[in-house]
Amino acid sequence: MVVSMSFRILPAALVCSLGLAACSGNDDGTTTTNTTAVVSASDSRGTLLENPPRRVASLDSAAALDLLLTLANGQSIRDAAGPLSCGIDFHRIEYWTVDSLKKPIAVSGVLMAPTGSAAVCNGARPIVVYAHGTSFDKSYNLASTSLSSAALTESLLMAAVFAARGYVVVAPNYVGYDKSNNVFHPYLIAEQSASDMIDALTASRKAFGKIQASGLSDSGKLFLTGYSQGGHVAMATHRAMQTAGQTVTASVPMSGPYAVAAFLDTVVRANVGFSSTFFMPMLTTSFQKTYGGLYTATADVFEDRYASGIEALLPSSSSTDDLVSQGKLPEKALFSDTTPVTGDASLDALLSKPTDRIYSQGFGNPNLVRNSFRVAVARDSVSNPDGAVSSPQRPAVPTATTTGHPFRTAAKTNDLRNWQPTNPVLLCGGNADPTVNFGINTTTMQTYWASLPAGRVTVLDIDKVTTTTDQAYASQRDGFASAKRNLERSGGQSSVDSSYHTTVAIYCSSVAREFFDRLR
Repeated sequence: MVVSMSFRILPAALVCSLGLAACSGNDDGTTTTNTTAVVSASDSRGTLLENPPRRVASLDSAAALDLLLTLANGQSIRDAAGPLSCGIDFHRIEYWTVDSLKKPIAVSGVLMAPTGSAAVCNGARPIVVYAHGTSFDKSYNLASTSLSSAALTESLLMAAVFAARGYVVVAPNYVGYDKSNNVFHPYLIAEQSASDMIDALTASRKAFGKIQASGLSDSGKLFLTGYSQGGHVAMATHRAMQTAGQTVTASVPMSGPYAVAAFLDTVVRANVGFSSTFFMPMLTTSFQKTYGGLYTATADVFEDRYASGIEALLPSSSSTDDLVSQGKLPEKALFSDTTPVTGDASLDALLSKPTDRIYSQGFGNPNLVRNSFRVAVARDSVSNPDGAVSSPQRPAVPTATTTGHPFRTAAKTNDLRNWQPTNPVLLCGGNADPTVNFGINTTTMQTYWASLPAGRVTVLDIDKVTTTTDQAYASQRDGFASAKRNLERSGGQSSVDSSYHTTVAIYCSSVAREFFDRLR
């Protein structure tokens, strides 16, 4: 559920030459051009704290391309995005939303407005509301074009694929990030995440007519997308807006943990994906702070050496490498490589260390999660099975009607197998994703929605080889195949594995834009 892509640094003088709106710095790593603003003291959801929102950068298409190509994978993004038809104004939005306990909280995000003389760049524009992937960096700020910004790659990916092709882009930073003062991030809390997305959209629409982009207005076409964690957020937002009677033109959730309960059951049993030692503290804290009952003390879940202070650990101002080197988290070992002995042979078999090259890396010593917690959750998954996990050969079913363990109950609450879209949805991902399992999430949703009218739900495996009889999104699939070959040549299979999840993001985002273009 991570989107974390590396980039190389440009000299400060060159940054100014790229066409940023100004070269004076703020403490959030952005630049400011707006000086007149109306500040609202209201805590009403979707209210801007500053309207018009500050324009923190303004790039024409050439400057946007120059900045994009400073990224290590910028050429891949450039190729997937296609021609950059428009310039982009980046506005930092600050607005009111609610936390997972429905208390008002001020948060931030970005409003990207296309600029330029071409017809596609001005006038009535379609809107893309984008949900970002998991970040462990507390400073994550999609409005920043600073070369040191942790969010720069994902921000420029959105800018190149959507804003530079004539879409207005709205994207929240989420509660718990940037300058949000929440003590934790409501990770995979579907209702709260959807509220944040909707409030960011509501706030941004209030800025139309007040920002510098000439003649910008809302065409009425609304698209939702997001990657990894953001895939879950985008789908939860589509569900929430549809339930509220608000029209969504279409959505493209990408590589998300949609079937949260089923996915976590597979992780607890043995299928430990990449970065699980960082996901788990965020998830347990999120569930505990929102619902309670997971533990009396953090040492009920985590080994003693890691338990102290773990609730406040992520997102962090320290890098994940630093957290590991400081002994605050293990790098990969979520579970002990000593298989628990429960007295139930079938349960012990489920908990044994796998031989799979990906999943086996999640076992070791010292490990993060106590065997006692793992056994309790796994035992409940056997007593109250999820149909998608216990019987993968049968059609997927909604999550178990009963759950005994609070961890699984929280997961079920945020599982998205409980609605039917009435407007088009495309699910994009890669079948070999080592971070968010494609089969238990994307394929399970496809099966769950199998009875919907033809064309309502489209599923694209970006890692499926293009054939003469299957040309759907051929350029994106060919691009991904080429990127994998390059990764393997440079670093072998381990390089493919470590970069797979983030590489999918580039090509699925291009798929999303092509899908939206047909409906805009």
